[in-house]
Amino acid sequence: MTERNIRVEPIDRSAVEDQEVEIVERKGLGHPDSICDGIAESVSQALARTYLDRVGKVLHYNTDETQLVAGSAAPAFGGGEVIEPIYLLIVGRATKHYVDEDGTEYNIPTETVALRAARDYLGEHFPELEFGTDIVVDVKLGEGSGDLQEVFSEEGATIPMANDTSFGVGHAPLTETERIVHEAERRLNGPYAADNPAVGQDIKIMGKREGDRVEITVAAAIVDSYVEGMDDYIDEVEGVREFVTDVATEITDRTVDVHVNTADDYDEGAIYLTTTGTSAEQGDDGSVGRGNRANGLITPNRSMSMEATSGKNPVNHIGKIYNLLSTEIAESVVREVDGIRDLRIRLLSQIGRPIDQPHVADAHVVTEDGVAVADIEDEVNDIVDRELADVTEITRRVIDGELTTF
Repeated sequence: MTERNIRVEPIDRSAVEDQEVEIVERKGLGHPDSICDGIAESVSQALARTYLDRVGKVLHYNTDETQLVAGSAAPAFGGGEVIEPIYLLIVGRATKHYVDEDGTEYNIPTETVALRAARDYLGEHFPELEFGTDIVVDVKLGEGSGDLQEVFSEEGATIPMANDTSFGVGHAPLTETERIVHEAERRLNGPYAADNPAVGQDIKIMGKREGDRVEITVAAAIVDSYVEGMDDYIDEVEGVREFVTDVATEITDRTVDVHVNTADDYDEGAIYLTTTGTSAEQGDDGSVGRGNRANGLITPNRSMSMEATSGKNPVNHIGKIYNLLSTEIAESVVREVDGIRDLRIRLLSQIGRPIDQPHVADAHVVTEDGVAVADIEDEVNDIVDRELADVTEITRRVIDGELTTF
């Protein structure tokens, strides 16, 4: 047994894959909540890199309160226009003035860094959204509270101290329905969109499985400048349906039905047509943390933390580190230990305690038939202990953009 408080025990439910009803959701890249998540995380990474470049360490900050206020638009076949721009406010705390142990003073242009990061993120991911015209971005970064900065900048500490008493949750392996929902959106907003620019970035996918029947409901924004009429629009919708069906059949042998833009009424001309590829142009507001959890999904069949992961400081902010780490631990355990059907990892912090020493780390396991938890307990314990000992690697990977937060 290690000095860390690690517990391994059976879970009090069936594996999610074996439950009769399963619900899974993913809000895609261009959903207003995901836009906030993406910009908040982009700003977070930019601030961390700026601090490292200028003072040699990451200073106190967080940008996880970013908000989006929808604009208004008049989409039309062949190309409409934005009437009122989307407004996005980057909100948080950041160290703007720093004095090192030698007395050298640094003034950090945090709001300029944030604006540049937001502009670059939007330019990379939203080709139809013109920065400064279709979307206006504002920044309000205050200074952090003194007591939290004190915990953050603990001198001489090899392992950072937890900034909060909070918890993270991770699970593995993904079910077939979870994989379909996650993979379909990522591919639609990846290779499919590259070849089909009429499909906008605002793609929301809901998966429902009842027994061995999976139904996937897709809401896909169609960009008006790439469709000349209703026939073109219907072709684009059908293309999405066929593509998602193909993705699903790669993953499961279960019966799969895919539905796309089910609110459309072709007779009335009421369709999901947009000018910019996101519903944020017309009435849908957004906030960090209201969408996907750290593993990229919303999974009501599983335990979830309500912490927002995007935009939080990656050095000692438990709401970020423990949600990412618990997912990494769960995936490592399932990959390395035979006989596990379903696994949940929970990590609880205590403010001021080293982040590699959680208040408790517990692994809840559903084993395969013929495998007892006692048979694998030591292996699971060792992997959890190993991953906790390497917790600061999460910080590096987040700053380098190797881990996604939504």
